[in-house]
Parts: sequence; structure tokens; C-alpha cells
Amino acid sequence: MDMMNHSTINIPKSYWQHLQDFVDQHAFIIDRPKGQPHPRAKELIYPLDYGYLEGTSGGDGDGIDVWRGSEAEPELKGIICTLDTDKRDAEIKVLLGCGEADVKLILDFLVVQAGMGALFIPKPGEEQR
Repeated sequence: MDMMNHSTINIPKSYWQHLQDFVDQHAFIIDRPKGQPHPRAKELIYPLDYGYLEGTSGGDGDGIDVWRGSEAEPELKGIICTLDTDKRDAEIKVLLGCGEADVKLILDFLVVQAGMGALFIPKPGEEQR
């Protein structure tokens, strides 16, 4: 299965600007470093740094989730929408500094290892990078 194939989704530019504002105005806190196990599912090892935007609220009531990829600059690259049937919730995960290989690692972690539904939506202009 090629997890990078996607249909065009028309998201207004204002959405991406609002999301960029969140990223610019709130500190990124890494609470699950790359290589560390998930706190409840020890068999799940984080492939990249994972955390949240301090002072925000996501779908689960905690801070908006963020994946930090391996690129030098933490540019906003897109989002991943997740559906967790075990927790019965849906959330977005912001992608900062994530190249294509990073997105594949994250999707593998979420879909294959954690058994979630996940939809990658690249920020316009990031699809071809």
C-alpha cells in the first residue's frame, strides 16, 4: 500500500495561516523523544520526536499534537488526521520539518503499528518536495 498517494483536498489558505500562527505563538514541547516507547503501549517506539504545542487544546483535551521530523528547519509541512477507535477520538497531528521519508515513518507508526486510521494532508506547495 502506498500511503503517500492522496486526492486533492481544497483547504483554504487561511487554515494554514491560522495553523502557522499556532506554531509561531506556542512553544513545542517534546514529551516523547525519538526512540522512546509509548507510555502505555511499550511495544510502540516513537520513530521521531513527538509532543504538543504548549497552551493549546486538541481533540483529546491535551495540547495540539506535533511530530518533529528530521529536516533542519521546523517548517510546517502538513497535518495528519487520525481516528483512534480504541480511544474513540479523532485528532490532528501537526508535522514540522517532516520530509517524505518522515511522513512514511509516522504513517507506519500510526496505521500499521498503532492500528489507527490516518490521513496525511500536505500543506499546499509541500506535495512535490
